[in-house]
Parts: sequence; structure tokens; C-alpha cells
Amino acid sequence: MIALAVLAACLDERPRPGPPILTVTFSTATPHVRDTVTGTVRAEDASGVDSIWLWLGQDQPIGQDGRFETVVQANFRLIVPASEGPGSLIPVQFRARDVEGFESRRDTSVRVVP
Repeated sequence: MIALAVLAACLDERPRPGPPILTVTFSTATPHVRDTVTGTVRAEDASGVDSIWLWLGQDQPIGQDGRFETVVQANFRLIVPASEGPGSLIPVQFRARDVEGFESRRDTSVRVVP
């Protein structure tokens, strides 16, 4: 009887701790010189989102407090530095952290067009 109870407990799916689900959507994926990169970043975590951050190139990160909500979504608008000319590939990095300290990271880039 005890063996059946132990076996039944092992069959149930239990939520496992892990990093937030991080989704990024660009509205402007190919900016022009001195243009802006726009889009939406979304983080979801059952235990609550602590914060989301994003970087464009070497600029200082921009962050938003998650207020421990299970879903945090924010629009972003970043200005392409004047030093980036046509053809430049600018790295973009996104991070989300949950209240347990797990972190998700997405790295991508945008190419400046003439």
C-alpha cells in the first residue's frame, strides 16, 4: 500500500523552478542611421518576475521592475548611436530575472541599413 502511494506521488507533474520565459518582438529590426529600434519584451514566471533588462551595443542597460508579477511586458525604444554607420551590426541583449534568482538571457543583433 505504501509503495502505491509513493509511486502515485512520483507520477504527478510538479512545477520545477527555472528561469523566466523571455520573449522579444522587434517592431523595427533594421534601423537606419540615427533611427530607433523599437519592440516589446515580455517575461513570464510562475514565482514572479523581479526585473527585465535590455542593452543596445555598449549603452547603459535599461531596466524595469517586475514588481513580482507573474507576467511583465514592456515596450522599448532605443536610439541607434550616431557612431554606427550603414552595415554596422549592433548587439542587443535582453535579460529577465525571477524572484528566486533564476535568469533568462536572449542575445541578438540588429543591422543598420543606409
